[in-house]
Amino acid sequence: MSDEIDILEDNLLNTYGVDVFAALLKDHTMSRGLPEGQQRNIFWATHDYEQLGHGYEYTSPILPQLITGSRSKVIMPRVLKAKERQESRSRDMAEVFTPSWICNAQNNLIDAEWFGRKGVFNREITKKDGTHAWASTHGKISFPMGKTWKDYVKDNRLEITCGEAPYIVSRYDSTTGEEIRVERRIGFLDRKLRVVNENTITEKEWIHAAKVALMSTYGYEWQGDNLLLAREAVFYTVIDNFKHKFSKPLPKRYAKAFAYIISWNLWQMDGLKCVVPCSCHDEVTNSADMFSGVAATVPCRGCASGDIRQHNGTYCVIRDWHKSFSRPGKGSEIEFVTLVR
Repeated sequence: MSDEIDILEDNLLNTYGVDVFAALLKDHTMSRGLPEGQQRNIFWATHDYEQLGHGYEYTSPILPQLITGSRSKVIMPRVLKAKERQESRSRDMAEVFTPSWICNAQNNLIDAEWFGRKGVFNREITKKDGTHAWASTHGKISFPMGKTWKDYVKDNRLEITCGEAPYIVSRYDSTTGEEIRVERRIGFLDRKLRVVNENTITEKEWIHAAKVALMSTYGYEWQGDNLLLAREAVFYTVIDNFKHKFSKPLPKRYAKAFAYIISWNLWQMDGLKCVVPCSCHDEVTNSADMFSGVAATVPCRGCASGDIRQHNGTYCVIRDWHKSFSRPGKGSEIEFVTLVR
């Protein structure tokens, strides 16, 4: 197992700068309407770090100084955590990470439907010892009649309760820690970027198409540490693919735009309520109890009734970017709950 799977925040900060780091920590829902200097970060949403002291409480925002310097290894992938920590998170938050071969098989089902044929990106294998793997296809991906590579790149995909985002990107197997080479990766963004690599020539074309691929890639997660790991993994996946394509590092001038898109498209949310985690609350009624003189409280109507559209918490906002492949634009903000049927 290689330490390379753990993206150190110090390295990210030193290589790409404060603006990129700040973007990867930002919560756009909680920052709506706030001036630049008062905008909010994602928060921990876990008790795992409270023993480290002030700033690591459940509801505290994740700040750069809490995860850099001497604290640079505070947040790490699940596979590198102590076994006891893994078990407690599975027990307390139902945190279970899916092996890459299962992520691959399920992503293959989606692509088989989209392409109208199986085995587009890889062939699934069962080894003699009963373990599962895959063999990537060779050659340029061909597209069915009436569909183009651009249609595939801008096709919206979402990973629910994404954890470290193993369905989106696969820099490593989230259960074994094994690194996966770019040409063997199986996440749905990995597949989009393979198509981008195969169908662009110039750096300018690649950057535009990669942005479109990111704009159509979504995921949400409750726990802030997992969300940051997911955002970092997606960011470094873009970097890995640029280097794979052009044999040089991604120029820093492009990094902030990629980080900005990622910060919108991977967001912190209670997936059962479509609100910021723990934002629902009891409400004080207008009239006090006639005997005690104490104002009565009532629970959140959505929590009490199970009606997803009646919560008094803060409904999460995402961005719909696309008009077309060539002109994706800034898009529009929408509440995620409006997409739920």
